[in-house]
Amino acid sequence: MSELASPGQLRAALLRWSLFLAPLLLLLGTLSGASAGSAAGNPWFMELTKPSLYPPPVTFGIVWTFLYLLMGITVAMIVTARGAPGRKAALIAFAVQFVLNLAWSPLFFGAHQIKAALVLLVAIDLAVIVTLVLFHKVRPMAAYLLLPYLAWGLFAALLNWQILQANPGADAGNDMALHLNQTAQQAI
Repeated sequence: MSELASPGQLRAALLRWSLFLAPLLLLLGTLSGASAGSAAGNPWFMELTKPSLYPPPVTFGIVWTFLYLLMGITVAMIVTARGAPGRKAALIAFAVQFVLNLAWSPLFFGAHQIKAALVLLVAIDLAVIVTLVLFHKVRPMAAYLLLPYLAWGLFAALLNWQILQANPGADAGNDMALHLNQTAQQAI
């Protein structure tokens, strides 16, 4: 038996999924940032030289709240596209890029790995592009609604790169490479 859902049922399903996923993604993003001691409460970060493009700190909370809520709505659009070709691949791509996204704050703010965080941002941006392409095949509007997230991700990569350039000695990866090099020389 195959019955089609009415437009009202489809809207209700989208609303239910949005009301579940948007707060969930916002919560997970907030927990990721908080667990890493993001920006304002992080003495290491406060000491870094910031690039001229660096926006006022309050901007990040506002933008990320908006983006996580928007991501929740867009993924709800894909979740409710039952039977659409490419839906599963789109959801997997979204999950991959979201997990990468959640890893950035602990890597940058927690581990002080500026170079590794930049590499991760490039991977995130590429994963978001793949997600956009796959979302577009399922629900074009969902892809369009993710464009601000891609734009912010590209801007974040630029900021990360500029912070790395302005603070070459601040990357904890430099300390680790130096330690490994010293350990190897002592072993010889």
